[in-house]
Amino acid sequence: MCKRAIRNFTIGRKNWLFSDSPKGAKANGLNPFQYLKYLFEHLPNADIQRHSEHLDDVLPWNETIQQNCK
Repeated sequence: MCKRAIRNFTIGRKNWLFSDSPKGAKANGLNPFQYLKYLFEHLPNADIQRHSEHLDDVLPWNETIQQNCK
C-alpha cells in the first residue's frame, strides 16, 4: 500500500525535471497558451512518422511559430 501511495510522486518527479519553472515556457518569447493551441491544431495533421522534418516546423524558435504565438 505504501509503495502505491508514492508511485505517482516518483513517476511525476521524472517529468517535473523538464518543467523547471514558468519562465522556461516563455524562454522563446512565446505566449504558452497560444503555442499549445497552435500545437494542438497542427500536430494531428502532421505526418511526423514519415516526414520527421515536419517536427522542425513546430519547434518554438521556428519563424512561423514566432509570428503566430507571441
